[in-house]
Amino acid sequence: MADVLLSVRGLKTYFPFGSRWFGTRGVVKAVDDVEFAIKRGQVLGLVGESGSGKTTLGRSILRLIEPSEGEVYFEGQDILRLSPRDFRMIRRRMQIVFQDPYATLNPRMQIRQIIAEPLLFHKMVPPNKVTSRVIELLAKVGMEAYFMYRYPHEFSGGQRQRIAIARALSMEPDFIVADEPVSALDVSVQAQIINILLRLQRTENLTILFISHDLAVVESIADRIAVMHEGKIVEEAGTDYLIRYPHHPYTKSLLRSVLDVDPTTRRPVKRRISAPTEPTMK
Repeated sequence: MADVLLSVRGLKTYFPFGSRWFGTRGVVKAVDDVEFAIKRGQVLGLVGESGSGKTTLGRSILRLIEPSEGEVYFEGQDILRLSPRDFRMIRRRMQIVFQDPYATLNPRMQIRQIIAEPLLFHKMVPPNKVTSRVIELLAKVGMEAYFMYRYPHEFSGGQRQRIAIARALSMEPDFIVADEPVSALDVSVQAQIINILLRLQRTENLTILFISHDLAVVESIADRIAVMHEGKIVEEAGTDYLIRYPHHPYTKSLLRSVLDVDPTTRRPVKRRISAPTEPTMK
């Protein structure tokens, strides 16, 4: 299909464990024969409990972890068959936003250096235009220009995640893996980050694989949802349809886990993440 940006076929990522000398060697099937496709400009939510293989799948797609078997097509090209040199040209267009931004931001570098580093390495802009590009990228995530002279420890978790998104945007990607990007944040801050991603999806025509263990969060951002359990995708459908008509027992259990109790009626209600405004960080 011409509008499919990324498709995964028969992807497997196995990890060996045990000792072959004592006959206890085996494999952990972290990703086990997974198939799905994401259309250009779409957000696919990948949801499942911890240990289900979500993060391994996201990193396998980007070859941060080399898969054991399968195919990953990006614009019709199987990137798992590319040499490291050829893949490097495509990898720039495929970025990732990690769960813990503080662990991925160099504490000894100012924000302007952190965002400028990939710009300079890949020669995205001339050296004399780097500062203006950094300011532009910070503005896209709602941060003021003077923030670029500060260090990561001077920011909150939500602000650091904005910086991580700005750094990912610096490569002008077509595809972003957002790996649990709001799981460590307060609910109000979660909504701000989700709104940023949704706005960037529209303005930058981004395609996003949004990974989360929280179905309520995924519901607020995804066009489609894929449910992952024990290394396999057990169900995939449009967001509204899956929420209303879940088929797999595991999906039904995830839905039950996001029900809260209304204190006025004592009846279960579905928890939602929403924020009408997206404040600029000052």
